[in-house]
Amino acid sequence: MSKPGRPAGPAAETAELVLSAALDLLLTEGGAALTPQRLHAVTGVARTTIYRHWPMPRDFLAALIAVAPHPSPQPSGDPAADLHAEVDLLCDRLRDKPVAAFLRALVTASSTDPDCVPLRQRYVMDLLAPVHRSVRALAVTAECDVEEAAMTIVSPLLVDALLLDRPAERNRAHRAVDDLLARATDPT
Repeated sequence: MSKPGRPAGPAAETAELVLSAALDLLLTEGGAALTPQRLHAVTGVARTTIYRHWPMPRDFLAALIAVAPHPSPQPSGDPAADLHAEVDLLCDRLRDKPVAAFLRALVTASSTDPDCVPLRQRYVMDLLAPVHRSVRALAVTAECDVEEAAMTIVSPLLVDALLLDRPAERNRAHRAVDDLLARATDPT
């Protein structure tokens, strides 16, 4: 609970400064750098302000998740083309530093802080939501377990990006989409 006269959260400029620095540190030095002391050194924001609003690394991660958009293109009306487009977009996101590094930091943080597990799950589900939506659009015309179909497509991509530290195998993902499309249009 806030004391009278004290704002509940940091000023918008302060939050933007600290969270921008937190993201930069995360991308350049990893999740271990997300400490109030380190952020004070980088931003000049008082340590007490940082401790008050982001006392633990998971608090920085949660705040960054809250402002991390995963925009998707507008659906084209062709569910197959939309699913292929979402697969390409996911492969690009897993390749690009902000998403891939952030995901790695969440995995690392989850291994030492059980309170980070729900953050990791939320981030991954937000990242995968467009693929689920596209699979769901296909499933309207076919008997299909949406969750299983979506995970068949994305699981190898996550293994590539997180465990094998290599680019997500785009062609394999598209083959999985094509297999799903074949099952969705097969009348037997």
